[in-house]
Amino acid sequence: MEIGIDSFAAAAEGSTSSADALAQLLERIVHADQAGLDVFGIGEHHRKEFLDSAPTIILAAAAAQTTRIRLTSAVTVLSAADPVRVFQNFATLDLISRGRAEMVVGRGSFIESFPLFGYSLNDYEELFAEKLGLLLNIRDNEVVNWSGKFRPALKNQAIYPRPLQQPIPIWLGVGGTPESFVRAGKLGLPLMVAVIGGETHRFRPLVDLYREAGKQAGHPAEKLKVGLHSLGYVAATPQAAANEFYPGYAEIFTKIGRERGWPPVTRQQFDAQMGPRGAYIIGDPEQVAEKILRHSEALGGITRLTFQMDNARLTHPQLLKAIELIGQKVIPLVRKG
Repeated sequence: MEIGIDSFAAAAEGSTSSADALAQLLERIVHADQAGLDVFGIGEHHRKEFLDSAPTIILAAAAAQTTRIRLTSAVTVLSAADPVRVFQNFATLDLISRGRAEMVVGRGSFIESFPLFGYSLNDYEELFAEKLGLLLNIRDNEVVNWSGKFRPALKNQAIYPRPLQQPIPIWLGVGGTPESFVRAGKLGLPLMVAVIGGETHRFRPLVDLYREAGKQAGHPAEKLKVGLHSLGYVAATPQAAANEFYPGYAEIFTKIGRERGWPPVTRQQFDAQMGPRGAYIIGDPEQVAEKILRHSEALGGITRLTFQMDNARLTHPQLLKAIELIGQKVIPLVRKG
């Protein structure tokens, strides 16, 4: 199993500038590379709270400072992007990193990108389906012939540069709709499941739908990879992990909840999510490794797990220490099984 981190590049607070916050993020990616983590992902948002509106630029800066860790988006908001530019950006990243680039494409959990780039939410599903089809066409063909509703047609159009990896990996990031799981299976794309609440095992029927759709479409089982993205954090003790993560988590998710009509976060709810069946992967290294293995079993086996840690107001030193614990203790425990 590959284990890594996804970051939304949280904006700076207090006396820390945005430039310093990005420098610290790059330091964490380098630290993850040196600590033996397998993958580091950067999200895409267009909000004041985050600095990840141009994730491939952050990843390219990281590529120049790392040697082995895979670099991916988490996720690329494809519905509001031009698939030609998305492909060109990640192909360039793949060349800079010498074959370590990936992308996870999806629709994102926020909607700011739609009006920002001139798209209507009424076209939510149709936009994504069309743009995903074009992106895969470009990945598979150097010269593209294509026409659609939301973009000018391409006629015998060559698209460069081509990536080092053939093909460059494209994962499909999904939430909880059966249609998204089935789509990924039919296309034979690896699946990244975001579980940020509830009980992870409840996603098993959807993962089974994905695998069955892939099988029916003729894709080999080894091609149908399943990854899990979850809120997580590792500290020396379970209590330290919970106490360090909760205050910032409660602040941020209560704020998001006001936008979406959710009730305020409570410590009782948080502690339940840290329990054996809850989604959050927070604790000491032994507790975290055990939970990763339980989540994998609950979903019928996963090939990748990514922690989301930097949305809880944790300090840079705390995040660096967590990365160290993941590399030195959690990964060996998980692989020991």
